Amino acid sequence: MEKELIIVLDFGGQYKQLIARRVRECNVYCEIHPYTRTPGEILAMHPKGIILTGGPNSVYAEDSPTCDRALFGLGIPVLGICYGSQLMAHKLGGTVKTAPVSEYGHTKIALDGADSGSKLFKGISPVENTCWMSHTDYIANPPRGFKISAHTENCPVAAMENSGSRLYAVQFHPEVVHTPFGTQLLRNFVMDICGCSGSWKMSSYVETTVKELREKIGDGKVLLGLSGGVDSSVAAALLSKAVGKQLTCVFVDHGLLRKDEGDEVEAVFGPEGPFELNFVRVNAQDRFYIKLAGITDPEMKRKIIGAEFINVFEEEAKRIGEVDFLAQGTIYPDVVESGTGNGGAVIKSHHNVGGLPEHVDFKEIVEPLRMLFKDEVRQTGLELGLPRHLVFRQPFPGPGLGVRIVGDITAEKVRIVQEADAIFREELERGGIDTGKGQFFAALTNMRSVGVMGDGRTYDYAVALRGVLTSDFMTAEAAEIPWNVLQICMTRIINEVKGVNRVLYDLTSKPPGTIELE
Repeated sequence: MEKELIIVLDFGGQYKQLIARRVRECNVYCEIHPYTRTPGEILAMHPKGIILTGGPNSVYAEDSPTCDRALFGLGIPVLGICYGSQLMAHKLGGTVKTAPVSEYGHTKIALDGADSGSKLFKGISPVENTCWMSHTDYIANPPRGFKISAHTENCPVAAMENSGSRLYAVQFHPEVVHTPFGTQLLRNFVMDICGCSGSWKMSSYVETTVKELREKIGDGKVLLGLSGGVDSSVAAALLSKAVGKQLTCVFVDHGLLRKDEGDEVEAVFGPEGPFELNFVRVNAQDRFYIKLAGITDPEMKRKIIGAEFINVFEEEAKRIGEVDFLAQGTIYPDVVESGTGNGGAVIKSHHNVGGLPEHVDFKEIVEPLRMLFKDEVRQTGLELGLPRHLVFRQPFPGPGLGVRIVGDITAEKVRIVQEADAIFREELERGGIDTGKGQFFAALTNMRSVGVMGDGRTYDYAVALRGVLTSDFMTAEAAEIPWNVLQICMTRIINEVKGVNRVLYDLTSKPPGTIELE
């Protein structure tokens, strides 16, 4: 059966990968391509539909990204989102202007199309709806042949359509969770308007990626820095399936891992494990602590940890011979936050994408998970046969506890965080808390305060417990952990972890905060 394809044309929108992810949730394969693709190139790919992303520009500016008007006459359904909707209007004779009132965030919207038989708004209630807006321009007048299918108080054309030509446009962002009906709208476009069957599965992604990796790597040798987290573990399993013993996984115990994690990782990927690969464990705790001594700046810590990882890789590469590829477990939220695409702002650099020194003794970097969100990474892991307890373990950043210790890093502080974190996770499991929907961990603040234990005065550290719920790690909300569970955690941590006399719970969402403390 021919693979069904939806193409996302990228005009610089920050949510392009999220659009692709929503399409994949409909079990339809989706690829992202630059806006410079010509109509001929698009036709050659035989897509069932095209989605135009948002973007930061104005369609009427001379240097703004654009497309050939012929794109809208290919007979292929097109959905324009935000900038994409304005571009459709602009190219087809409508009017786009600077909005008298810009709209940002949650916005009430009237769905006129829901009452008029619009396929795009099929099954969506027209009553009391909100959407997520983010625009300074708006469509003042739709092109000839289009009818308005949604509006807001300040946006007369919040959605428009020409059903005869199968052209649809929405000013709001249906791909984000803040538009409650957005998933249904995208499903309507993909399934009803584009006519997709929804037969693509994650196993198809695994099969395609394994084939591409084999073609790319050939008979070359691959070196992967295996942190033991979900991302690097899935990357290791995927590469193992593709190239087997050509892969060497270097597991660096940098002294910043969770309690007992080193031995757990070795049990899965070591010689006694089920995967065909070469496994090397390097115990490098002391050299990392020396490099990090006295460093308090979070970005500097990330850079040092990333650079030292590469130094270890280079040393191991010399021992095993020539290495052609450096593999990394980078996933898309890492890329977005590191500001590596389309001029995005650097929120924080990630170990996988931000810590490389200028001179690396590898020919090329391979990142088999770069296009995936966390939940898709987990699905891939299950398809590859990784045990569920590993696939659904708590996510762990590349720099490890280095970003969960505020201030300078010492072996003593690492011990405190490891023990507090182990207690926290143990009590969450004992309390039946579903930690598979987010990230839960303990961190060490740089704050010391006075306390009383027994008849004596203490002056010890405060541990911060952090629990967030998220589906894509782009946004997150604090988890409502039952009070009695938090009380038990507090009591145990203070009683059992030497050096702690205060336990806090971090309620901050993302945004404005990030998931990790640093």
